[in-house]
Amino acid sequence: MTRQTIAQVKPAALRHNLQQIKRLAPRSRVMAVVKADAYGHGLSRVLPALQQSDAFAVATLSEAQRVRASGWDDTVVLLEGFNNPDGLRRALDLDLDLVIHHKGQIDVLQGQRHTLRRRLWLKLDSGMHRLGFPLAEAERRFGQLQALSAQAVGLMTHFACADQADNSMTREQADAFYSAVRQLDGPCSLANSAALLHFPETHADWVRPGIALYGISPTSGSLKGDGFKPAMRLVSELIAVKPLAAGQTVGYGATYTASTPITIGVAAIGYGDGYPWSAPNGTPVRVNGQPATLVGRVSMDMIGIDLSGVPNPAIGDTVELWGDALPVEAVAAAVGTIPYELVTRVGARVRYETV
Repeated sequence: MTRQTIAQVKPAALRHNLQQIKRLAPRSRVMAVVKADAYGHGLSRVLPALQQSDAFAVATLSEAQRVRASGWDDTVVLLEGFNNPDGLRRALDLDLDLVIHHKGQIDVLQGQRHTLRRRLWLKLDSGMHRLGFPLAEAERRFGQLQALSAQAVGLMTHFACADQADNSMTREQADAFYSAVRQLDGPCSLANSAALLHFPETHADWVRPGIALYGISPTSGSLKGDGFKPAMRLVSELIAVKPLAAGQTVGYGATYTASTPITIGVAAIGYGDGYPWSAPNGTPVRVNGQPATLVGRVSMDMIGIDLSGVPNPAIGDTVELWGDALPVEAVAAAVGTIPYELVTRVGARVRYETV
């Protein structure tokens, strides 16, 4: 049996979202983040739609290699830099811009016998306390990198709480960063998707949108009101429709018991496809465009759905797990996770289509 479990990816939405970002930050260049297989949307499908970006940013060398193999010969930024001399050699072979965030990387760079022609980005820790040099070391580390690169050294930081528009920490981090680099002559990059949307003072020379490119909100709620369009629609179909009597249960663990007679459907998707096992009873889905809810525990290949609000349900009916009619943000809220996790977990046996 062919499973009609499909992730539909929309290049037109990606192009629209990129233009929306450019309207929001008209004086900034755009470093489009395409790590994690373009946030689960598929790198090969996403890159052609985002060719109007000024650069692409990735987390790993294998991702960078795929970007280069696509034919992109402009800037590619390796966000976590390299871990050892072999990693540096591979990065140089791929002609990557490198983010430098610890002393060991500088030591390896200083062992090179030639000046690097690609840009180095100095990552500074303004309060995230994950990657980056202390702000107090900004001038010294900047000078070290200047001596190694033929291009102006970039200055970068990352925000801990930009997804909380009323949290003062983002402005505190930005102020501390700007103070630390005020005497340094290099392009600055601070804003991720959330900061781009909520903190325009952080836009600087480069913005680094990730999740917003895909039409997904980095905060609670949907981005539709901000003019963005979801770029993925995950769908399956009903493979069974059956009555459930009052008192009967559904699925492993008998976690759902019908209080009244209902009709249930079984859809061909489960945690083997990346749909979250943790999704509880009541998680929203759509069947033929009508709202419905999950009943019973998610299994490897199937989910149960209460079809009480769906007129005349039948085998083969379309089940939307998220997309145009059902924002992935709403599903994530019901599951108790974030939309980033949902879209990046879509499994290998789900068929992708460009629509």
